[in-house]
Amino acid sequence: MFGLAPEWLLANGAPVADALVLSHPEQYERLRLACPEAAPTAVLAGDPCFDRILAARPYRERFRRALGVRPGQRLVVLNSTWNPESLFGDGGTAGPDGAGGDLLPSLLPRFADEFPVDEYRFAAVLHPNIWHGHGPGQIRAWLDRARRGGLALIDPLEGWRQALLAADAVIGDHGSVTYYAAALGTPVLLGSAPLDCLDPDAPISGFLREAPALRPEAPLRPQLDALVEHHRPLPGPAEFTTSVPGEAAVRLRTLFYSLMGATEPEWPASLTPLPLPSHESAVPTVPLRVLTRVLGPGEIAVSRWAGSRPPADQEGGDLHIAVHEDTRETGRLELADVIYRDGAPDDPRFGSPSHWTAEVLRRHPDCALAAYVTGPSACAVRVRGGELLLLTAAPEAGTGSGGGPGSGADPAAYASALHAWLATGSPEAPAVAERLAHAVSAGMTVRTGARSHPVRVAPAPPQ
Repeated sequence: MFGLAPEWLLANGAPVADALVLSHPEQYERLRLACPEAAPTAVLAGDPCFDRILAARPYRERFRRALGVRPGQRLVVLNSTWNPESLFGDGGTAGPDGAGGDLLPSLLPRFADEFPVDEYRFAAVLHPNIWHGHGPGQIRAWLDRARRGGLALIDPLEGWRQALLAADAVIGDHGSVTYYAAALGTPVLLGSAPLDCLDPDAPISGFLREAPALRPEAPLRPQLDALVEHHRPLPGPAEFTTSVPGEAAVRLRTLFYSLMGATEPEWPASLTPLPLPSHESAVPTVPLRVLTRVLGPGEIAVSRWAGSRPPADQEGGDLHIAVHEDTRETGRLELADVIYRDGAPDDPRFGSPSHWTAEVLRRHPDCALAAYVTGPSACAVRVRGGELLLLTAAPEAGTGSGGGPGSGADPAAYASALHAWLATGSPEAPAVAERLAHAVSAGMTVRTGARSHPVRVAPAPPQ
């Protein structure tokens, strides 16, 4: 039993620690059976890590915005502990010859192929030992393509608690982070569950036996959607993570001062609040396959995909390519229908959105539309032969708000919607001009998944 056996707790037959902190009484019973010599040192003091997570629950939306999660997006956290049976290892699937697939790396291209970027956001939380064992450069190299497709790589020491609070679902394994997610009531899908390497009486073993398992051979999106929509939290993780939630600071300080033989301070014991992480960009720089369907005048459904395969369901839709100007696949810029970038509107390196859009259309003669994303809710676009336009998120029906930071979809999706609207029907100039005039006078409605985003279209003021 990891952490409770004599080889970790005793030296020359005596306990190495004056106090062994436990978070739940069930741990004492297992300690008493595994290493009775250390049982007198046990102290029930809760879990300060989990207490910090619980205290930060009111700030969940801030953590989501920090990770670039937009309203209506589902944040999926991919979590792996550090041994070979983990999600980042072979998931316990190695054969008799010792060969096995690397589970998480094999799943990442499928996430890009099966999940549209405007409906799902992915983040990876890897155990610090993975970073230490392979090195940060190697980890980033292995995950490079996924990161350019929108995967957020979370700091393994400081950022993972906030990511758990922000998550809509977790794909994980037998590590403590996955167990914390289940204790929070977050839907968990197990990519790895190696019961043979765990104490069968430990709560984590019970959780692994009951939690739903990922089926790698089956389509992934239906499994994840069903997990979220039909989720019923298992009671075990919340019950066994700590028996005294919110009390760790008080109990631990009392223990520490008693061991020192000193008097506790008069002020209340407290834990450091979880900090708000820096903003993590969600802008994909890999070429995006964009599937659009014109549903009505100025109403366009948009699905953007970061994978290398065309979307599975293209019936009744049109496909175009949108490429970020900073893409590593520079050759794809010559094939792009839409080229976009993001930046401050007054960034002197690009002159202005008007200057940049005109320059891009001159440089790439097969590009039909250039879009400069100026903020979380707006972009400036230019169609070939046209003047500069501003696309801005309008208030969404029933919300009473809109156009603010992080509202609506990615403005680059609005640009793809405008391109689809102008490209539909007759390609003759009068017809295109009529569709553009309709967009300016009535605006557009852009649908990403189940959400509808009203968008204002207006001529840009002279720059």
